[in-house]
Amino acid sequence: MLPDRRGPGVVRTVAFRASQQQALPVSLGAHDGDRSAEANEGEAMSVSTSEPLTETDLRSPFLRPPDAAERIGVEIEIAVVDPATGRAVPYLGEYGMERLLAVLLAEIGGEPIRDRGHLTGLRPAAGFSLTLEHGGALEYSSAPGDDLATVVGRMRESLAWVAEIAARLGMALMPGGNLPFDLVHQITRVPKARGDRMAEYFDSLGEAGRLGPTVMTTALSTQATLDYLDEDDLRAKIRMQAAASPVIAALSVNSPLAGGAPSGVLSHRGRCWQRTDPTRCGLLPPALREDMRIQDFVDWAADLPMMYHRIAEDDYRRGPDRPFRELLAAGFADGTLPDLADWRAHLSQIWTDVRLRETLELRAADGPCWPHSPAIPALWVGLSYHPPSRDAAWRLLKSYRPADLRAASEQSIRHGLAARIGGDSVREQAAELLRLAREGLEARVRAGVERPEVVAYLDPLVAVAESGRTFAEETLARWHGDLAGDPARYVAAHRI
Repeated sequence: MLPDRRGPGVVRTVAFRASQQQALPVSLGAHDGDRSAEANEGEAMSVSTSEPLTETDLRSPFLRPPDAAERIGVEIEIAVVDPATGRAVPYLGEYGMERLLAVLLAEIGGEPIRDRGHLTGLRPAAGFSLTLEHGGALEYSSAPGDDLATVVGRMRESLAWVAEIAARLGMALMPGGNLPFDLVHQITRVPKARGDRMAEYFDSLGEAGRLGPTVMTTALSTQATLDYLDEDDLRAKIRMQAAASPVIAALSVNSPLAGGAPSGVLSHRGRCWQRTDPTRCGLLPPALREDMRIQDFVDWAADLPMMYHRIAEDDYRRGPDRPFRELLAAGFADGTLPDLADWRAHLSQIWTDVRLRETLELRAADGPCWPHSPAIPALWVGLSYHPPSRDAAWRLLKSYRPADLRAASEQSIRHGLAARIGGDSVREQAAELLRLAREGLEARVRAGVERPEVVAYLDPLVAVAESGRTFAEETLARWHGDLAGDPARYVAAHRI
């Protein structure tokens, strides 16, 4: 049941709750703990143990139960802006994100999420979560679903309702690749305990972390979260996903504006990620190994330092400047040893294009505009959950070296589908991935696990590949054309 747009009312709120609850699936434990890093990270405070973690302990988060299933989650980061100026809504004040969350909590209900007493999100009974990013963007994280059409339908219903409530407060919800009218120094960060520690860490990196605060506050994405069933299934999926990520990033570039003007690139978001600690962002090196094992990822992750660790309720300290592996024996400054909660927190501080935890989080794409938002998860589901398509995609891309993939990612920031990958056309490779994804979705429809309409979710990306004209290039043409460089017109054209 879509929200009735004639006006707010108690009856519609009750109907919304009922329709969501009736359709809610039983969640797998993996997705329950993994679908929103902002909502879940740090909830379990570490408890000091006298025995150091073992290699078995470090592998334990990646072991799947015998009854594991392939389910689907979607995350969308959404700018909440002033409709007249396009500027991000601040956290505090009557016209602020705290106020919006309070109204949502009152009308939709659910469990509040607080950070040092500040309301920073909520978990409605329907199973999704709404949480604030550090710059005030709103992240919607779906409940896991068995099929894409159900997940997308709930997403559309939920966010249409949230957008209507926001509009009553004079705010507009606008998905995309970044906040197009704000620069980092113009944004007051949401009062979240981790934010200061993260900013300190990026500052300590110098040039390599210079744009980390910009990513924290202005970057937006649309992501898919998928399952793996065991180590062999993980290997088959993650290597394809890692190799495909630069191509999908080029296909989806959609952040050409920054501070209210063209940024000079097609993906300002992508450019900022290039200066956000390259040791823990971008390409995931162990994923590309033909014989990749969970232990390979554990070894790689354990060689990274922790950015921060939790020492008390809503209180974090900068992590020691040494690999996590060394902390297993040396401990933290207070003499305590890391426990499994610290290891899980450390894994949440890694932002590679494919993020491996209990699930596979596909993060490479800029967020598209609202009508096209199902395209990104549809592409990943079609490629990942149909073994013939998955294996064909890997054969297509397996010959590229890590250097080729990194170069393609860098080129796509400026050139989109005109980028090259190992001397080949990214546009041609994108078209082939879309063909394979369509075959994957069609096979799932024939098997009765998807509804027929999901195949059409790919159409906006197919149009991009066929024309060579990316979302970002279309946005720039409109910015200089019918939008006339006017933020109000831009918001009106892109809001939910």
